[in-house]
Amino acid sequence: MKRNSLLLATALLIGMTGCKNTPVQKEAWISNALDAASYQLKSTAEELSGTSKFPRSIHSGYDVNFLDTQLQRENKAYIDSLHPNPEALQLGQKRLCGIADWTSGFFPGSLWYAYELTGDEELKKRAIEYTNILNPIRELKGTHDVGFMMNCSYGNALRLAPNDTIKAVLVETADNLCARFNPEIGCIRSWDFGAWNFPVIIDNMMNLDLLFNVYKLTGNEKYKNVAVKHAQTTMKNHFRPDYTSYHVVSYNNDGSVEIKQTHQGKNAESAWSRGQAWGVYGYTSCYRETRDTAFLQEAVHIADMIMERVKTDDLIPYWDYDAPAGEKTPRDASAAAVTASAFLELSTFAPDGKKYSDYAETILKNLSGPKYLAAKGSNQGYVLMHSTGSLPHGSEIDVPLNYADYYYMEALKRYIDLKNKR
Repeated sequence: MKRNSLLLATALLIGMTGCKNTPVQKEAWISNALDAASYQLKSTAEELSGTSKFPRSIHSGYDVNFLDTQLQRENKAYIDSLHPNPEALQLGQKRLCGIADWTSGFFPGSLWYAYELTGDEELKKRAIEYTNILNPIRELKGTHDVGFMMNCSYGNALRLAPNDTIKAVLVETADNLCARFNPEIGCIRSWDFGAWNFPVIIDNMMNLDLLFNVYKLTGNEKYKNVAVKHAQTTMKNHFRPDYTSYHVVSYNNDGSVEIKQTHQGKNAESAWSRGQAWGVYGYTSCYRETRDTAFLQEAVHIADMIMERVKTDDLIPYWDYDAPAGEKTPRDASAAAVTASAFLELSTFAPDGKKYSDYAETILKNLSGPKYLAAKGSNQGYVLMHSTGSLPHGSEIDVPLNYADYYYMEALKRYIDLKNKR
């Protein structure tokens, strides 16, 4: 009963406040993108209403022989760790998730962005509904992904419809994230599974925005200090001389590095495409919040590396920069969307920022074309096509992903904001 009361209170408080909508530029491709995205998001929200489930992806099988050619591994023992093929009845159907899934915050976040960009009250109603479902995550202590889960949902709710109830949720969540910080190592622990002593993944840079936001809400320096130290330690140990990033760095208890490797990339020394996007996004955010030029320089170096390494004609990268390129090599639209969003913000800070905004604009226009943007009523209700979750695990290969949709919507918002300022 207490939980239901909290959810109702949050819903009522969110519902009392509107948002200042962004004036939308009348470029045809933007209008088409927002029309398609809003339709897809509303139809999915209506379909899943009352289930307490979120759309994550689409069930898809895999061809082990094809994965062998992509991974180019002599030791085939990894096959035992692949996700089993879904049952025939599931193929092509929505893959749903519950609130504890690391991706649960992206769908409500996409609804908030769509509402902000269109002013459609139905989207606001659905954003409130799906945000409220996540309320119990405020007590979750077993994952670093609470930043994704709560900052993308409640964080956007606070920005667009602020109230004290939402603030309390974010503070409690940030406290649980800080509890995973080890001062001897200087990082927030990522995973609690596997044989690693203290694993930290590059993805964890994306959860720092939650800490920065709660620092601004409370004035408590501990949140900012944890975020800054984590970013500094990651900058020291995750990046190679060419500014590509390892996916996983595990630490010994004394803070020395135990091992550097990958979990979702081609191999330990490859450049997993979404990991590179997480990096440039994370350090751009860190500069925004601290104005520490070391973070800006890191973001610029990573951005320049991305522009040099991505060789595809449409700038939508293969799932790994070092994957054997071919007509069937899976792309990762999610990496492209994260990159575009990051580059648009970076363009406002870097001295030669126009090259980053131009690059992001090209990505966005390509993602908004028929090759990647789903037609209304197709793609099981997702916005973008052709993302890759974890190819080495046979998971979510060449399918839509809810986080691709989220960062695409965020990138559209940032692009429109920049155009309006100009």
